[in-house]
Amino acid sequence: MPFNTEQLRREFPALQQEVNNKPLIYFDNAATTQKPKAVIERILQYYSRENSNIHRGAHFLSQQATDAYEDARQTVQLFINAAFTHEIIFTRGTTESINLVAYSFFKKFVKKGDEILISAMEHHSNIVPWQIACEDYGAILKIIPMDERGVLDLEAYKSLLSDKTKMVAVTHVSNALGTINPVKEITQLAHEMGAAVLIDGAQAMSHLKVNVQDIGCDFYCFSGHKLYGPMGVGVLYGREELLNQLPPYQGGGEMIKEVTFEKTTYNELPFKFEAGTPNVGDVLGLEAAIRFVSYLRLDEIALHEQRLLNYATSQLQTLENIRFFGTAPEKTSVVSFLFTDIHPYDTGTILDKMGIAVRTGHHCAQPIMDFFGIPGTIRVSLAVYNSRSEIDQLIIALKKVREMFV
Repeated sequence: MPFNTEQLRREFPALQQEVNNKPLIYFDNAATTQKPKAVIERILQYYSRENSNIHRGAHFLSQQATDAYEDARQTVQLFINAAFTHEIIFTRGTTESINLVAYSFFKKFVKKGDEILISAMEHHSNIVPWQIACEDYGAILKIIPMDERGVLDLEAYKSLLSDKTKMVAVTHVSNALGTINPVKEITQLAHEMGAAVLIDGAQAMSHLKVNVQDIGCDFYCFSGHKLYGPMGVGVLYGREELLNQLPPYQGGGEMIKEVTFEKTTYNELPFKFEAGTPNVGDVLGLEAAIRFVSYLRLDEIALHEQRLLNYATSQLQTLENIRFFGTAPEKTSVVSFLFTDIHPYDTGTILDKMGIAVRTGHHCAQPIMDFFGIPGTIRVSLAVYNSRSEIDQLIIALKKVREMFV
């Protein structure tokens, strides 16, 4: 049964406003989703009634906050079906999670001449950390190619794998193209060659049910703010066996067990990787977001968004001089396109005047734009609170844009 989007929208305060005297239509969900009342109220409750530093306090508030924080860790564990709660590490987001793995994994396992594989459709956050690490250690970064549809070439991937491959790092869902990559197959092939696998799940978590044990990956990371949760918080899942072998990423705070001037003993998992003061309020906000999408059910969310994606694509195809980017058979929630005769920034600016928020530019995926020979695209990215009527308004607005440039 379709979502009652009008009823659901009332749960999101930001969607109740007008922009340029027009009701806000928000199609920039791949950049960040809006936040439901449940998330905002949970953060407010923490800072109003539970605010305390955690793990080492003997007083009531500290114990209460510690219990809530560790309960949130278990909520994440169950949400992605990790084997243990201590495989869940709280970070500032996907970017920090990838940097953590790149730093610690290279320090432990990578030497000069070893190889790292990433795909041609990666976000900058899953490119730059590996470039830095490869430069520091003399390793080689290799790229899994994609075709014109935005589909990875798995035969080329197989040919790139070798006994020199130490890590394969790929996105689950492309933020610029919407492609859903076959991460389970990618993981299996990498493991056959003895390589570890990291999956960037930033764009997947609000659209797909993720089961890290079924995927079989060694690391999986995502951000709260793309999952209807707060900014500045995210998750790194890592397999216990590997996490125990990796050195810590940062020093200080909860990551220590004992410190002398001669030697420091590191804490057990997951605390070994959670240096400094924890972001307790936003972790609890993330837990509220997970409970929110779990209540709605991700399979129902996916069905609703797929219907919207199909409808948006079919309606956009009726417009003149339009070119699509990302036409993979398996994709979700993103339509990237251009008017071939209008600059994407001009289109985005005019849409904003009509109260419609889209993203224009390279979407922190410049190699994708270089592949297609374009400066950027117009990206319409969908979420659970979007509706067919909003897509209709978008099409009307885009026709007006065309009229302005005829």
